[in-house]
Amino acid sequence: MEEETRLSRLKILKDIAELLNKGTDTRAVLSEVLKNLLNVTGLQTGWIFLVDQTGGYQLAAHENLPPALTLNQCAPMCSGECWCLDRYLDGRLDKATNIIECKRLEDAVDFHWGETYGLTHHATVPLKAAEENFGLLNIGSPNKTHFNKEELALLESVALQIGTAIKRINLTQREQDLALTAERNRLARDLHDSVNQLLFSLSLTARGGKERSEDPEVKETFSYIQDMAQEALNEMRALIWQLRPRGLENGLVSALKSYGEMLGLKMDIKVKGVINLPGSVEEAIWRIGQEALGNCKKHSSQEAVTMYFTAKEQEVIMDINDEGCGFFYDEEKELPSLGLRSMKDRTEALKGHFSLKSEPGKGTKIRISIPV
Repeated sequence: MEEETRLSRLKILKDIAELLNKGTDTRAVLSEVLKNLLNVTGLQTGWIFLVDQTGGYQLAAHENLPPALTLNQCAPMCSGECWCLDRYLDGRLDKATNIIECKRLEDAVDFHWGETYGLTHHATVPLKAAEENFGLLNIGSPNKTHFNKEELALLESVALQIGTAIKRINLTQREQDLALTAERNRLARDLHDSVNQLLFSLSLTARGGKERSEDPEVKETFSYIQDMAQEALNEMRALIWQLRPRGLENGLVSALKSYGEMLGLKMDIKVKGVINLPGSVEEAIWRIGQEALGNCKKHSSQEAVTMYFTAKEQEVIMDINDEGCGFFYDEEKELPSLGLRSMKDRTEALKGHFSLKSEPGKGTKIRISIPV
């Protein structure tokens, strides 16, 4: 019997390892592994929390949650505190363990959120690889109030595999990001060395033709060509900046100031606080700032732009204000342009908050706040 149990456990671990080795998308991998784990163990319900370095968590995968926990798109699972997370965050949870009485399920009963189908307890296991922690795996079944040592050992082995897979996927993503940055830099160099130089030469040639010609119509044609070449040259320089943020090595604020001045804007930048931003946050703020300054140049009819940066212990805030023509904006409706929606999406992808205020004749104010 023991040999049969051991072989069954090895098969489960083998099947899950194969799933984890194939995956490149964290959420898809976690969902598939959780479903497979429940299927082969005969257990019914499971969910996985991913926890970031600040203690914030997200429900990354779930399977067969009772109605009480899926209320309002799983709202009971997406906010609030619980004992397993508390123990994970304060370092008490370092191996698979039984959680006596789940607080979320207790609240579901106390506040009449819905049917729990007899689910009251669960086992919880930290997801980690070496010294890195990634979150929690929780497993339960109706009327099951205790997991034996063999069950906890199996869950711990699976959790270790999951933690290792998450680390692999994260490392792969970083490598891809570095490769993308290198490709952007290469493309920026190519554009600068070829198209940018051709446009500059075209502008000079048009100016020379205009100066040498005596015919007014020819002069006007050369002048038009020169203006168009200069406009295309400005667009190309802006594109190169977007691909390769030259000056970012001297700091985000310096880069945005230089970018705004390159667009012909009068930049007034104020900074409060000092913080070392993660690369993903710095990149996002840089791209958002570029889009905002581009909008100011194209739509505000004003050259003066004010930017405020406020660095707090767990948050960075960027305000971009102009006193231009503004526009009517209803907060209840969708953002009116692709650029603004892109800024909002970039912000929310990092768990940040995007706000916009604008009125005709009263300018536009944009605020970006991102946790760090």
